[in-house]
Amino acid sequence: MTLLILAAALWIFIHIGISGTRLRDAVVARLGEGRFMLVFSVASFVSIFLLVIAWQNAGTTFLWAAPGWLRWILAFLMLPAFVLFMASHKRNPTAVGNKGLGEEPRGVQRVTRHPMLWSFAIWGFVHVLGNGDTASLVFFGAFLVTALAGMPSIDAKLARRSPEAWRGFAQRTSVVPFGAILSGRNRLVLSEIGWMPPVVGLVLWAALLHFHRGIFGVPALILGG
Repeated sequence: MTLLILAAALWIFIHIGISGTRLRDAVVARLGEGRFMLVFSVASFVSIFLLVIAWQNAGTTFLWAAPGWLRWILAFLMLPAFVLFMASHKRNPTAVGNKGLGEEPRGVQRVTRHPMLWSFAIWGFVHVLGNGDTASLVFFGAFLVTALAGMPSIDAKLARRSPEAWRGFAQRTSVVPFGAILSGRNRLVLSEIGWMPPVVGLVLWAALLHFHRGIFGVPALILGG
């Protein structure tokens, strides 16, 4: 567990302590954006590799057992996570590259400006609650914390980098899904999202639900529970 906790702390530090902070700005000023992204990518790969290895070899203690009915709810919560993940790849200003920050928010950006991070947050939450053991709490909790803390971190980074473009984008979008739409600052346009993200997301969700035991060794659902 000690190695797992250290690996989780390293992952969180790289993505929250560096990525969206003024420390990143200082490092970029010294190395340049290209070199920083190279170093950041290598560090991210090393940290997630250590995290996975540590999780696989960590001793664990079960804190709770998710009943069958809860596992069904958690399984269905993963469906919007897959859809958000697929939709996040279409001109996402809050992703790497920040393309389209000065443009009118479109597609899933009208729903939330952090669709990819919300997909990881849901994934982490589902697996923390569904597994109920200390190793999973640390492993999946690291991704949950990174995703939730990453949203304001990215917002702050974009506000420093492009203050005028960011102000307009932030006024028309929200962190909380459907927040801007419910407040009247935006509207839902399903045609901009298209058919591919929900269809591909549904197919991937169903496939992983079916093959979960074969891939990870544990079933996603307990039939009859």
